[in-house]
Amino acid sequence: MKLPAKVVPFALLALAACRQESAREPLPAAPAAAAETAWFEDVSERVGLRFDHRSGLDGSFFFPEHVGSGGALFDYDGDGDLDAYLVMSGEHGAVRDPSLVNRLFRQEADGRFVDRTAASGLGDTGYGMGVALGDADGDGATDVYVTNYGRDAFYRNRGDGTFADVTAAAGLGDERWATSACFFDADADGDLDLYVATYVHHDPPRACTDAAGRPEYCGPAAFRGVPDLLYRNDGGGGAVAFTDVSREAGIATRANKGLGLACTDLDGDHRPDVYVANDGEPNQLWINRGDLRFEDRATLLGAATNLLGKPEASMGVALGDVDRDGRLDLLLAHLDRETNTFYQNLGDGGFRDATAGWGLGAPSLPYTGFGAAFFDADLDGDLDLLVVNGRVRRGPALAAGPAGGDGNLPAYWRDYAEPNLFLVQEDGRFRDASAGAGDLCRRVEVSRGLMAGDVDRDGAVDVLLTNCNGPARLYRNRAAAGRSWLSIRTVDKALGADAVGAEVVVTAGGRQWLLPVTSTYGYLTGVEPRVHVGLGDGRRATVAVRWPDGHRQRLAEVPARRRLTLYRQRSGRP
Repeated sequence: MKLPAKVVPFALLALAACRQESAREPLPAAPAAAAETAWFEDVSERVGLRFDHRSGLDGSFFFPEHVGSGGALFDYDGDGDLDAYLVMSGEHGAVRDPSLVNRLFRQEADGRFVDRTAASGLGDTGYGMGVALGDADGDGATDVYVTNYGRDAFYRNRGDGTFADVTAAAGLGDERWATSACFFDADADGDLDLYVATYVHHDPPRACTDAAGRPEYCGPAAFRGVPDLLYRNDGGGGAVAFTDVSREAGIATRANKGLGLACTDLDGDHRPDVYVANDGEPNQLWINRGDLRFEDRATLLGAATNLLGKPEASMGVALGDVDRDGRLDLLLAHLDRETNTFYQNLGDGGFRDATAGWGLGAPSLPYTGFGAAFFDADLDGDLDLLVVNGRVRRGPALAAGPAGGDGNLPAYWRDYAEPNLFLVQEDGRFRDASAGAGDLCRRVEVSRGLMAGDVDRDGAVDVLLTNCNGPARLYRNRAAAGRSWLSIRTVDKALGADAVGAEVVVTAGGRQWLLPVTSTYGYLTGVEPRVHVGLGDGRRATVAVRWPDGHRQRLAEVPARRRLTLYRQRSGRP
């Protein structure tokens, strides 16, 4: 998608419409021998990011236990670097350990993380699932919505490093089992609305067995689905108020089993749509018709099932313009013995299952994928793919198998752990590069959530992942040294908030990249709405922005290796 716009001298707009930030590299260097060839290095312990997920394992095979939880990477205190918020499931039943709460870790100037849960007020005590990020009240500070197995919670960012639980006052707090959620401007009125995906009606719980008659986790087919939720933002004047408009919008007409979400324009009409990854049922593509009306057109547009017309066990959603044609493509992470499925966006022709042609089928067959993300790991200008894996049904132990592993898995989880899958794009296909990814793909765990972002501000995209009944892990990207990049944040000053829903197009060296501004993709996770592009050896680029209200801006001759904040101009300038 090429954004036509008048060429404006960069010197003018650099003063009026953008702020440049310098890159930094605060973390102490690892010993050379420890990361000689690996693309990614686990720095969790070194930076003080210590979090162990628990879901109350008691031998009952309680269905939500193995769903896991996600988290968020975002700048909660406005100091310019990414902080981490990690979701705890905790114990189920009447008795609960009060220490098992969600945890907020603030990144300090030296790159280390400090637990600020108690001081921030974000220690949600629900049986946690996921996180959505968005500035719901337009005060310039990111608010946090937590999805739970049970009552959800909404935390308003006071802007001073603390949060207030305003769930009831905001008209939120639904009790159904919620999974992924996203903030986006559904009705184009300038404020952020909220979509919440729901899973199944788990009442009463059921007991299931495997083929050998042993107790095992039930699959989603044992339960009926639940309609998703859409909340309209009716706040104003600093107040936060949401109204459930699911029925009027058409969302409540379908009961589904939603897990992953992507909220962005997928049909090219510049209105944000909602793609829902459903577990064992056809996926949904809610096309935004305007005036808060949505229509599920996934089947008609070829994005509901695979090439054979079969629904699959969809978990996470990866989003990106993989073929650089100006349209956003989708990848769905699936159960083992199903391939992960790549839906290539053909524009007016809808989507097609192009999994095999891109080399994405065979490498994924042995694994059960959850979190998924497209990002340019080596900054060569092509999107690469990371999918984090972990079984939902018992299988052969891999801790001592060909994938390696550290041998420290709890015995209960050895039957469910799998290695992660990392693929590099080369010449229009993906190559399995897991062997070179270090512990990111060598370690065998039960992984669920995946967040990508430049945590150390060195220009390369790092990854934070969550494990079910195991530690969260932060992996530093060591593969992109010397390559060029741009990292861009879009802000509407009039609204005092990130311009979620904006589209950024970067052009350099005869290549073009479409980058959607969104805070939701993957599985149960939220990310900073900042776009990142690798430029290879390029030194300058043109940056064009289409803002959510249709206004367009263009910056020429932008130097590479910069972190930029672009501001929506409303003074009559181009």
